[in-house]
Amino acid sequence: MGEPRDEFAEAGARERRALVRVVEADGELADPAWRDAFAEVPRHLFVPYYYVPGTGGYERLWSGDPDPARRDQWLRGAYEDTAIATRVRDGDLVSSASQPSLMALMLRALDVRDGHHVLEIGAGTGYHAALLCHRLGEEHVTTVDLDEEIAESARTHLAAAGYRPAVIAADGARGCPERAPYDRIVATCAVPSVPYPWLAQCAAGALVLTPLSTGLLLLRVDDVTHAEGRFLETSAYFVALRGVAGRVPRHGPAGDERFRFFWGLVDRVLDRNEALSLWLREGRPERERFGVTVGGDRQWAWLDDPEGPYAWPLAGA
Repeated sequence: MGEPRDEFAEAGARERRALVRVVEADGELADPAWRDAFAEVPRHLFVPYYYVPGTGGYERLWSGDPDPARRDQWLRGAYEDTAIATRVRDGDLVSSASQPSLMALMLRALDVRDGHHVLEIGAGTGYHAALLCHRLGEEHVTTVDLDEEIAESARTHLAAAGYRPAVIAADGARGCPERAPYDRIVATCAVPSVPYPWLAQCAAGALVLTPLSTGLLLLRVDDVTHAEGRFLETSAYFVALRGVAGRVPRHGPAGDERFRFFWGLVDRVLDRNEALSLWLREGRPERERFGVTVGGDRQWAWLDDPEGPYAWPLAGA
């Protein structure tokens, strides 16, 4: 039995070409393999419906709308370089598909190679897993989501696009030990600290990329209890692992997102005035000056040097 017919295939290909041009302009598609993935994976199959702000709340756009103009609006929106609201509950946004250029940045940082096995934490729509499947082959990709409905939806979207990686409904904090070891682990949900099961399921020298505070932390794994790395320079806002509210700092200098990031790392161990004073004294440091070390049963964030004077234990570690 063949794949389901895609009535939007031709128009979708045109919209994909436009999206690739936009993401290329950001410098994130220098690798031809990732350029091909973004050019060929049909994002619209992963967002058959989504929500946009409307009068008094969100309105739904979907592929089956009887109004051709609204179908066109849905398709164009599926390929805009923005995050897409995919799940709304009681008027509140609970899930979204990440901005394609941010996905491209994360995939570049992940530095995957042929033959690598990748574990994704947070299946979402399945689009990110599809990009990995295109690059590596579906047999090398495992994606995990705690929500069975989300996992099943991702599985359906992936199959519609012709990909069948392992899609597991399970607690992402526990990883997926039955398919370990992994050369790369990438999370599309925020964590307050690095789950130890992830490290235990990594091959030596593996990379782990995960949102933490409002940044993206890239760790190199030495062994099951030791890893270290720095934050990428970009900001990143993701739904928290297990669906609980993310630890987004509530206070900071108006408009200064860099302090929000720092406060998200230290708000359990410093009061706001202490944190602000230190941050100003150190010259309003950018994200890439910060890092995280996992050593045995301890995890700590640090500024400039893991053995330097500025280090703070991570929450929940």
